Order: sequence, then structure tokens, then C-alpha cells
Amino acid sequence: MEPKSGISGKVKLLIALLVLQLCFAGFHIVSRLALNIGVSQIVYPVYRNIIALVLLGPLAYFLEKKERPPLTFSLLVQFFFLALIGITANQGFYILGLYYASPTFASAMQNSVPAITFIMASILRLERIHFMRRDGMAKVLGTIVSVGGATVITLYKGPPLLKGSNISDEEMAASQEDMLNWTWGCVYLLAHCLSWAGWMVLQAPMLKKYPAKLSLTSFTCFFGLIQFLAIAAFTERDPTHWKIQSGEEIYLILYAGIISSGIVISLQTWCIQKGGPVYVASFQPVQTVLVAVMAFLILGDQFYSGGQVKN
Repeated sequence: MEPKSGISGKVKLLIALLVLQLCFAGFHIVSRLALNIGVSQIVYPVYRNIIALVLLGPLAYFLEKKERPPLTFSLLVQFFFLALIGITANQGFYILGLYYASPTFASAMQNSVPAITFIMASILRLERIHFMRRDGMAKVLGTIVSVGGATVITLYKGPPLLKGSNISDEEMAASQEDMLNWTWGCVYLLAHCLSWAGWMVLQAPMLKKYPAKLSLTSFTCFFGLIQFLAIAAFTERDPTHWKIQSGEEIYLILYAGIISSGIVISLQTWCIQKGGPVYVASFQPVQTVLVAVMAFLILGDQFYSGGQVKN
């Protein structure tokens, strides 16, 4: 699927996608900081989706009264499963993967998302492959390069390029615990990438059935919140973990809720409607560069010529 409309529409879509990647990059850093100060891996996405729902719900109700199709049981079931993939699995596996890996590694793993999205969209016939055309061959080669690059980053860790401010010589030595963390980080982040790609692909046909973008995002956040609360009922019973301890926690959670869940999810939905899931996913490498720079400057993470493990 190619970007719709004329040049002005393409420019708007390009700017929106660059803003989207910048917001995603900031979220990687914010999430790492939240985990560093002890925010619960379950409480964090719960608060994130509560804030997003409070922000988007009223906007969707008042702004989309005319274009919102009537609700049916079938639509609610589809919203539920869209939330299961795009909110619960996507956010849950991401935060687990980030716990064991660095933001740069997490973002680099996400470079497999364009390839996974392309494959899924092709299987569902949302994306056509023209092997005899240049654009078709470019998509196939891009998929191979994307998967290959993500594999190299995952399996290879080269010598350091730049040394972060908080990395000691002892911490740079590989250990069995580091390798175990790295393995779990890879597993969780791979599940996150599969969920994210599946979510983007499924949003395209869903938007044709239910074109009210804000309402679709609100319903997705609502069901994702319900699912996270159900998980929290079994895994997070300590009431102290639900208390916000500092102003820093408030800022981090607000960024995650307002920017990453509220604005970003809505913006991503709009971009998918305009350009298609494969085109949106193709901008992922921009985010990786931004995250690497932010992680080095803010977190003092190490630059390597290959992969990244938790520092």
C-alpha cells in the first residue's frame, strides 16, 4: 500500500512519521528511567493506559459523533483481540524485554518490525509483491536486510565505540548473568515485535470497518487496560507498588500515558490509514538512531559495533 493523496499529503505523512519516531525514541528512554527507579512492570502500563483513556475518551466522544459507526458485539470482540495484541502483548513484552536489555538494543530489535509487517501484510493480501518491478524487488531486499540486520545486532556484540559516563571496566566484562539477561531480553523483545507488527497489520482492515480513529484507539486502550488489570490482580498484589513515590515517577508516567499511548497511538493509527502498515513500519530505523544518541547522552549507555545488552 502506497501513501495516499498528493505532495502536500505526502509531506504531512512524512512529518507525522518523523514525529512518531521521535516520540517512540523518547518513550524508550522514559521507560528505562522508570524501571531504574523501581516502577513496577505491571503498574507502569496500567497507569499509562488509564491516562491515555482519560485523554482520548472525551475527545473521541465529542469529535467523532457523526463518523462513529454503531457498536455491535462483533466489533467489541474485534476491539478486545486488537487490544490483546496491540496493547497487552505489545506493551507487556516490551517492558519485560527492556528490563533485561538497553533501550538501544530494544529499538534495534524493532528494526525487524518492517520485515515482519511486510510478511504479515503479504500473507493477508494487504500488500502486493511485484517481483518483476523495482519497487517489488526493493521491498523483498529491504525485508532480507531488515531481518539480517536485526539478527546481527541480536547475536553479535563487537568492541565498544564510545564509552558511556557510567560504565566501569568491570561492568564491560561479560558474565553468565549478563548472557542470561540478554537471552530473556531477546525472547521478550521478539514477542513484542511480532505483536507490534500484527497490531499494525490488523489496524488497516479494522479502520475500513470502523473509520473513527480516536474511538478505535479509545476502545483499544480500554480493553487493554482491563486486560492489564486482570493480570495485575494475580501478579501485583503489593499495594506499595501502586503508590507514586516521587515527582520523577509522575513525569515518566505522564509522558508514557499522554505522549506514548495517547498521542502516539492515535498518530500511528492515522499514519496507517494514510500510508499503510508497511510504509509506517519502514521508518523504524530512524528511531534506532535517535534512541542510541539519547541513551548515550542521558543514560550513559555504551556504544558497540554490534548488539547491546543491559548495562
